[in-house]
Amino acid sequence: MNRLLTFKATICIGLGLLLTGCGRNVTAQENSAATAPPPATVVPGFDVTNVAVDHPEQFPLATAKEHMAAPELNVTGVVSPDVSRQVPVPSLATGRVIEIDARLGDEVRQGQLLFKVRSSDISGAYSDYRKAVMNEQLTKVQLNRSQILFDHGATPKSALEVAQNAEDSALVDLETTREHLHLLGADPEHPSGIVEVPAPVSGVITDQQITNQSGVQALTAPNPFTISDMSYIWIVCDVYENDLAGIHMGDSADIRLNAFPDRVFKGAVSNIGATLDPNIRTAKVRIEVANAGMIMRIGMFATAMFRGQKEEMHTLVPASAIIHLHDRDWVFVPTPDRKFRRMEIRSGALLPGQMEEVISGLKAGQQVVSNALVLENTVENQ
Repeated sequence: MNRLLTFKATICIGLGLLLTGCGRNVTAQENSAATAPPPATVVPGFDVTNVAVDHPEQFPLATAKEHMAAPELNVTGVVSPDVSRQVPVPSLATGRVIEIDARLGDEVRQGQLLFKVRSSDISGAYSDYRKAVMNEQLTKVQLNRSQILFDHGATPKSALEVAQNAEDSALVDLETTREHLHLLGADPEHPSGIVEVPAPVSGVITDQQITNQSGVQALTAPNPFTISDMSYIWIVCDVYENDLAGIHMGDSADIRLNAFPDRVFKGAVSNIGATLDPNIRTAKVRIEVANAGMIMRIGMFATAMFRGQKEEMHTLVPASAIIHLHDRDWVFVPTPDRKFRRMEIRSGALLPGQMEEVISGLKAGQQVVSNALVLENTVENQ
C-alpha cells in the first residue's frame, strides 16, 4: 500500500513540473512576440534620373541644333627630344676629368668648352709626332743627297726613286700623327697632358654622365654629355588600337601642355608605330612640334587632339545646358508629365557664342533645360 501511494505521489509531482514548464514556455513566447520589432515596410527607390519641381515653367528650354564638325580624338603624350637632333659628346682621350665647365640643362654654343681630361694619351701621341718629324727630316736629307748624286750620274735612278718613296711615307706619318694630336685637342707645338673637349654643336645639355674626378674612356659609351637641339621636339602619344584608323601621316594636331593650359601648339604626325604594346594595346604616334621660345621641357605631360578628315553630324546646345557630375556630362530634358529627366551625353568642343558640341546622346530637335546648374541646385534644395 505504501509503495502504491509513493508511486502516485511521484506521478503527481512529475505532472506538476511538466505543466509549470509548459506555462513558462508559453509565457516566454508571448513576451518575445510582444517585444519583437514591427515588420519592415519596403519603400520604392528614388529615381535620380527623373526630377520634379514645383514650377517647371520657370526653367527655359533650348532646342538642340545640327552642327557639322570633324570628329576629334584626344590622346595623352610626353614631350621627348628629337633623336635626330641629339649629338653625343664622347671623351677624346682616356683619363680622369679634372674640370667641368658645363652642367646638365645648360644651353651651350658650338666650340664652347665642356670639360677637361688629364690623359696619358697625349704623351704617346706627342712621342709619335716627334718621331715622325725627325724621320721626315732624315728622309728629306737622303732624298736631296740622292738627287745630287743622280744629277751627277753617280747613282742610278732606282736609288732616287727609293729615296723619294721614303720621303713620301715619312710625310704621311707626319700628317697622321699631327692630326691625331689635333683630334685630342692638343697643340703640336705646345703639347700638354690635358685634353679640352668643346661642344660640337649648339643646343641644350640633356644628359650628363660624368662628375669631377671621374674616369672616362676615349670614344666609348656612356658618353659624358649629350647635346640636343630643342628648337623642334617630339610629342610621343599612346593611341589605342581602335583609334589608329583615324590617324594618318602628316595629319595636324593641336598640342596643349599642363604647364601652359591657355596655349595651343601646332604639330604634324611624323611617325605611326609599327608595333603595339601587348599589355595596353596602344601604338606610339610621334608628332613633330616647333618649340617656339624654347618653353617645352623634356618630360612634360601633353594632350594632343587630332581632327578627322571627314565631317560628322553633331548637335549644338548652350554650354550652360551641360552639367558635369561624377566625371560624366548630363543634360535635363522635359518629360510629358511636366518633369525633367537627366540624360547622359558626351560633350565636345566649346564654340563661339557660349555654345558647345554634343557628340553623342542627344539628337537635333530635342529640347533641353538651358541652365542645368540652376535646375540641379533647385532640386537639391527642395
